[in-house]
Amino acid sequence: MIDFRSDTVTKPTPGMLAFMQSAPIGDDVFGEDPSINSLERITAAKFGMEAGLFCPSGTMTNQLAIKTHTQAGDEVICDELSHIYQYEGGGIAFNAGCSVKLLHGDRGRVTAEQVLAGINAEDVHKPISRLVSLENTSNRGGGACYHFDDFKAIKKVTDTHNLALHLDGARIFNAIVRNNEAAIEYGNIFDSISICLSKGLGAPVGSVLLGSVPFIKKARRWRKVFGGGMRQAGFLAAAGIYAMDHHIDRLAEDHKHAHILSEALAQKEFVTSILDVETNIVIATINGKYTAASFVAALKEKGILAIAMTPTQVRFVFHLDISESDLAQTIDIIKAL
Repeated sequence: MIDFRSDTVTKPTPGMLAFMQSAPIGDDVFGEDPSINSLERITAAKFGMEAGLFCPSGTMTNQLAIKTHTQAGDEVICDELSHIYQYEGGGIAFNAGCSVKLLHGDRGRVTAEQVLAGINAEDVHKPISRLVSLENTSNRGGGACYHFDDFKAIKKVTDTHNLALHLDGARIFNAIVRNNEAAIEYGNIFDSISICLSKGLGAPVGSVLLGSVPFIKKARRWRKVFGGGMRQAGFLAAAGIYAMDHHIDRLAEDHKHAHILSEALAQKEFVTSILDVETNIVIATINGKYTAASFVAALKEKGILAIAMTPTQVRFVFHLDISESDLAQTIDIIKAL
């Protein structure tokens, strides 16, 4: 099967697997796993942050950030398409006891003006606005990216109103490659950053939460409460180290392939629109001969896996296990439908 369902489906490359097998390990709850400690230092330095915390998933790093920044009764401001709201099981309410102010942005991206309008006035009837969370790239927005001027403008608003600013950077490296950015610049903007190693970078498991030393110390305590204290997990951390050393620059190939697929899909009469492709995600609107579900089913019969995100939208995600020949085969099959 050619699997476009997500960039989480990748298997470790031979080089990554060999690097994992040779990784030094220890007990991370005691702070003694050298591979995890190394990964946390490397990622923190790369993004200009003081410290890092290795976790099993991006959901955990996001939820730890929300829990650490807030207290029960506060409010989190985010776009309506945000992963923290759409795909994390109601964790904002369950884990942190917070409510959510949803903004109606552009493909998951919000503006400083929208954030400002979303901040609650001092009023005993309303929750305290405490945290703004942005997502870059936006999953449901089809891999859309922010520009740094937007980050800077939002940062001015959050600083002025004493709100924390978190970045869900599950696919941050796709944005960095696409916009030719320096990762270290993000540390000047955000109070915390969640980066994922198991999406475009191809590691089997893991995300890292970044922030100040006091912030990470507090988040580490909450990680234990959440059941995220890991023992000899250095093998997994080593995969993340390898991925950052070897798999960042190749993301440009995924972006190129996504453009090629979108051009092929645009030729089909049952594809009525496609979100502009910015990174590795293609979201097509299906109407007429197929529904999103029946189109996905037809592809599956031909050995291609994709996801029906809505009754009318189908998502394809590129990653290091989708080769150029896989892309060519997929286009041939779509042309024949």
